[in-house]
Amino acid sequence: MTVFKPAVLSASLGRAWLHDFDEKVHQAATYGFEGIEVFYEDLDHLARKLFSVEEPSNEQILKAAEHARQVLDQTNITVIGLQPFLFYEGLLDRQQHARLIEKIHVWFQIAKRLHTNTIQIPANFLPADQLTGDLNIIAADLAELADLGLREDPPIRFAYEALCWSTHVDTWEKSLVVAKMVNRPNFGLCLDTFNIAGRVWGDPASPTGKTPNADADLKASLKRLVRDMPLEKVFYIQVVDAERMKTPLVEGHPFHVDGNPPRMNWSRNARAYMYETDRGAYLPAEDVARAIIEGLGYKGWVSMELFSRTMSESGEDVPASHAQRGMAAWKTFVQRLHLE
Repeated sequence: MTVFKPAVLSASLGRAWLHDFDEKVHQAATYGFEGIEVFYEDLDHLARKLFSVEEPSNEQILKAAEHARQVLDQTNITVIGLQPFLFYEGLLDRQQHARLIEKIHVWFQIAKRLHTNTIQIPANFLPADQLTGDLNIIAADLAELADLGLREDPPIRFAYEALCWSTHVDTWEKSLVVAKMVNRPNFGLCLDTFNIAGRVWGDPASPTGKTPNADADLKASLKRLVRDMPLEKVFYIQVVDAERMKTPLVEGHPFHVDGNPPRMNWSRNARAYMYETDRGAYLPAEDVARAIIEGLGYKGWVSMELFSRTMSESGEDVPASHAQRGMAAWKTFVQRLHLE
């Protein structure tokens, strides 16, 4: 693999249910992206279109994955991962756990058709009354998946990501504890500049947009990351920023949704590409990226990830505009971190 290939999150070029998958891939290739993360929702939408159905069967999803790979082959784009395998670990409802174990076998087949060996798992963010906070159970559930992945040919890797609003595993430190407990070669982490900075430094519900000891806490966290993170456990990274809220994201704010943590509402509505200060980007995302790349010595895929209300806009230009913005951010990133 060439060091530091740019990847784009598939859904970042437009919501899967609004914009055509083939067009999103075309625009990613047009603007120079070499890799893409594929969302399951992309394939669900594609299967609905291909087969004119409301609820695609597993076989139709697999056919959609084959179609997606054909489109990607035409542009020489690599699928760096399939995501998100949601709401899995630590469930109190063990019948649902068993259903998800059945589901992962379908995901293995999807991954093979996409020619990827990586499935991403966001740390569970279901309400606390549906989950255990026992790390032993969380790790055992994830080890069960990892063992299933090791039996595949080729083996399937799992990239676990701590979201800044996850119920129990909401920091990179906690995700590393889990990864060490899982202790499988095919189980590692996805490190995300938004989720790291957005947890320890940023706070959309605060009038300042920051946590009380933001700068000192982030500096200490990144020092620990460089000291403690095993490089082999970093499967890939996502670099992304977010808008500073003009008013605190609490009840009454346009992005507020009852029952959702403020950081979740922030993430879904107001992320921005790196360096988009004209759109309100303000997190120290570059500091996080430097710690991973310069401090740890990470070499590999960098995903220019984005979620935003702008993805839900209608119009044929939405995928192109997001691809253009993402590549502009990538080029600045390469220049500032001297990655040429």
